[in-house]
Parts: sequence; structure tokens; C-alpha cells
Amino acid sequence: MKAERIGIDIPVYDLSLIRDLWEGRVKKHKQRQKKEEERISKSALAKVNQQWQYRIACRKLKSTEVTALQCYLERSALSELHILPSHNNDNDADNKRFIFELNGKKWMKLPEDLQYMTYLKEWHIHGTRIPEIPTYIEAFVDLQVLDVPKNGLTKLPVEIGKLINLKELNVNYNKLLSIPSELGECENLERLEMTANGNLAELPFELSNLKKMKHLDIAENQFPSIPICVLRMENLKFLDISNNRLKDLPEDIDRLELLETLFLHKNKVRYVPMTMTNLVHLKMLIISADELYSIPSQLIDNPNIKLIRLYDNPLNTDNEELNMDSETLDEREKEFMKTYIETLQDRETQPAYTTKVSFSCLL
Repeated sequence: MKAERIGIDIPVYDLSLIRDLWEGRVKKHKQRQKKEEERISKSALAKVNQQWQYRIACRKLKSTEVTALQCYLERSALSELHILPSHNNDNDADNKRFIFELNGKKWMKLPEDLQYMTYLKEWHIHGTRIPEIPTYIEAFVDLQVLDVPKNGLTKLPVEIGKLINLKELNVNYNKLLSIPSELGECENLERLEMTANGNLAELPFELSNLKKMKHLDIAENQFPSIPICVLRMENLKFLDISNNRLKDLPEDIDRLELLETLFLHKNKVRYVPMTMTNLVHLKMLIISADELYSIPSQLIDNPNIKLIRLYDNPLNTDNEELNMDSETLDEREKEFMKTYIETLQDRETQPAYTTKVSFSCLL
């Protein structure tokens, strides 16, 4: 008996058709990639992020390295640093004699000799474990800059009121529970920064005497409203009271006649009073819109005001952000925000999306 041969059908495909199909998909994918790259290159946020990364990198460089890098990027004629006049170095060395600097956790107290250097004009003490500013600071009547962030300070000495020539005070990222009323005696103070002091919720009325104040940063604290003394700072141009507990704005906010920039985001402000439209010098207003139900149309339609409405709804963050401590994340957010604002200020016209379209951003 002969075994019958079993027939097997073998399909045969035209490989050229498969190749054409595959090459078509690859071509479309490359076209999509090219369009996405073009979109990113034209995006303002890409530029913002690039500048932000540049600023973060510059923090790790020495001042001379930053200068050299900036000259190189700008292709400046001064990029050959050795051609600069030699007397500049002499001036720098002379100025440094009036500047005291101290950095690092290893420092738990100030050098004893510091109390005798009453000729100093600037103190820069960053990130130490020094618990308080000594009372002998009252003898430093020529002091113009007191820069003491990230030291864990819980109070300022009342003797600070003796610093009649003080122009700048930075106590960011400390643990201050209150501000002494004597600070109001520093009538030449122009810049005051008190970001992220945790439980700070009020300012003494005596600070109303700071008539030369131009820049006030009290962000990331517990203020339930704009302090009364702030509304008496008639020369104030910049106010950052973001990330506090504000729900309403005072009707007499138009007392700040020279105000140009107001940061209100990360608060629960529900409405903006009509008196805000009286601030004729206002150039920028940043506010959270999650609970905002009323804002004067004059602010929205005014082409001279950059109005940015942010939504603070949480977004998914990557593992790198989750591993950051809150202080580092706060600094990163503020640095990004400042860079973004600077890019807006450089533009001659206002971007449409800052007024006509609500802009979502993770802060």
C-alpha cells in the first residue's frame, strides 16, 4: 500500500510590500519627531528651563568662573579677562575689607574678633548653625547689608534697630517666630526678605516707618492677610506674599501707589477688589485661580499688565523631585518662577495666554 503524499500549502509574500509599509511608518515617525523638536525649540518654556538650568549650574561656580562663562556665551570683546583695567582688582580687594563672609554647618558661633570690626558694611552668613545674631551688632552703625539666610535663627535682637544705615536684610529660611518692632527704626531699609520662616504670621505696626522700602518678600509663611504696616510702605514696588493663608485682599490695597509687581499665588484668594485697578504702575500680577471667582475686567484687558493665573493642582512628579527636601524644592520653584518672569519682562508685548487663557503650572 502506497502512502499518499500530503500536500502542504506554503504562503509566499511580496517582501517589497512589507518593506514599503515599514519604511512609510518610519518616515511618519521621523516627521512627527521633527515637528515636536521644532515645537519645543520655539517654545518659551524651553528657553525658561534652559536659563533656569544655567542659573542652577552657576551656583556651583566661583564668581570669576561665572564671569568668564558669561563673557564666552555673549562672545563679548571682554572675554579676554586679562585686558580689563588692573585698578578694578584693587577696588575689589579694597571693598572686600568691608565684607564679612561665613558659610557652612561647621560654624556654631561667630569669631570673637568680629565684634571689633565695626567698620564692616556687609555681613554674609549662610547655612551655619549659629543660633542667634549677637547684641553687639548695634555697634556696626555703617552696616548696609545683613545677609543671614539658612542659619536656623529663631529671633532677631532688638539692637538691630540701631543699624540706621541698613539697606538690605535677608533672613530667608530661618525659624523666626516674630520680628522685633525696633526694626522699624531702620528707616533706610530698602529690601527685606523673610521667605520660609514657618510660623511667621504677623509684622509689627512699627514697620510702617520703613518709607524707603522697595522690595518685600514674605512668601512661604503663615500670613492670613497683608499686614497693615505693609500697606503703609508707600514706596513699595515689589511684594511677594505667595504661599501664605490669604483669602481676601484689603480694599485699601491701592495705598501702594508705586507697586509694580505683586505675587499672590499659592493662596486661596477668592476675589480681587476693584481698588486694584487704581494701581497705575502695576506691571505684573500673579495669582492662583483655583478659588478665584471675581477679578476686575480692567486688569484682564489692560495690555500693560502681565496677568498670570496659576492652578496649583498637584501633578505627577518624578522620583527626583520626591527625593528633594522641601527647602531645596522651594528654592527650585522660586528660581524657575523668577526666570520665567524675567523672560516675560524682556518682551515688548504681552503673551496672549497670560490674560486670555488660564495657565496651569506646578509650583
